[in-house]
Amino acid sequence: MDQAPVTNSITIVTTDAEKKEFIRFPYHHYQDEPFWVPPLLMEQKKLLSTKKNPFFNNAEMALFLAEHNGEPAGRIAAIIDHRYNEYHNEKTGFFGFFDVIDNQGTADLLFRIAEEWLRERGMNEVMGPANPGMMDEIGILVEGFEKYPTILMPYHKRYYDKILQQGGYEKAMDLFTYLVTQDSVDRERANRAVEIVKRRLPDIRIRPINLKKIGEEIKIIRSIFNAAWKDNWGFIPLSEEEFNSLAAHLKTIVDPNFAHVAEINGEAVGFSVALPDYNQILRDMDGKLFPFGFLKILLRKKKIDKIRTALMGVKPEHQGKGIDVLLHREAIENGLKQGMYSSEVGWILENNVQMIRVAERIGGELDKVYRMYRKKL
Repeated sequence: MDQAPVTNSITIVTTDAEKKEFIRFPYHHYQDEPFWVPPLLMEQKKLLSTKKNPFFNNAEMALFLAEHNGEPAGRIAAIIDHRYNEYHNEKTGFFGFFDVIDNQGTADLLFRIAEEWLRERGMNEVMGPANPGMMDEIGILVEGFEKYPTILMPYHKRYYDKILQQGGYEKAMDLFTYLVTQDSVDRERANRAVEIVKRRLPDIRIRPINLKKIGEEIKIIRSIFNAAWKDNWGFIPLSEEEFNSLAAHLKTIVDPNFAHVAEINGEAVGFSVALPDYNQILRDMDGKLFPFGFLKILLRKKKIDKIRTALMGVKPEHQGKGIDVLLHREAIENGLKQGMYSSEVGWILENNVQMIRVAERIGGELDKVYRMYRKKL
C-alpha cells in the first residue's frame, strides 16, 4: 500500500488568529520538556507588537508558520534591525522566535522563506536567533539542558544545534552563564579583592538603585551601558525609548538589594542589575497571569532562592580596576542575607576574557552555553 507523501507548507502570518497561533506554538511544542518555563503570554504579545515594542520604531519583521502533514510544526521570524546595520555598516538580517519539530525538511523550509524575505530587502547575511533584538533573549541553548533557564533566558530542544548546522548555519558566537552558589562562592577571596580595590580607589562607593528616582537612575545606567558595551560583539546603543521601556518592565521585578551603582567622588562609573529569578514561579503558570498567576507571584516571591545578573557595565576609563568585582560581591552578599542560594552571572561573550575571569574569581562555575549562528545569503 502506497504511503501518503510527506508535505510541508508555510503560512505568512497576517491575521490575529495566525499571530495567536505563532505565539502559542511553543506552549504545545515544549509541553513534554520538564525544564522549559512558559513565558507570560501577555509579555510575548507585547514583545511581538510593532505598536507597543519601541524596538520596531527602527525595525521591520515578518512572521512565518510551518505545517508538517497538516499539523503545526514550527515558526520563525525574519527581522531587519536598521539601527544595527547603520551602527555596524552591515546588511545583516536576523532570524528569531525559532522553534521547529525534529524534521530537517520543515526546518529548511522555514530557513528558506525567512532568508528569501531578508534577501529581497537587500540583506547579505542572516544571524540569530534574536527575539526580536540583540538586547532581548538571544541564542540557542547548546549546553545545560537538565537545568531550568533563569529569568529572561531561553530554553530549547537538544536537536536545534544539529538542525541549524545542517541548514547551513555556523557558529557566530557562544554566550556563557556562570553559577555562583553558597557552596562555591569564594567569599574570602572576594573580600581580599574588595580590600585591594578600595585601597586603589578609596573614594569608591556602591549604593543601591533608588526606585523612587528610577527616571534619573535609568539615564545614568543607559549612559554607562552604551559607553561600556560600545566595542562588544553585536552591540548597538540603546535608545532612550528602548531603555525607558526596559525600565518600566524591570521596575516591577527589580529589588534594590541586587541592583547597584558604583560611584567615585559622586560620579557614577558602573552599575549592576541582578533580578530575582521569577522563572521559579512561572514554571507552573502556563504563561497566564490571570486569574491565579498573579496570586502565585505574590505568595511565592519570598521563596525565590536565585538571582541573575542581567545587566552590568563599567565606564571604559574605569574598566580593569575591579569595580565589577565590587558590584558582583555586593549583590551576592545581599543575596546571602536575603536567603538566596545561588546567583547566575551572564550571559558573557566567550571572548570577554575579563568578565569570565571575574566570574571565576568570585567562585562561578560554567553552567550553560548559548549559541548565536550566522549564514551568508
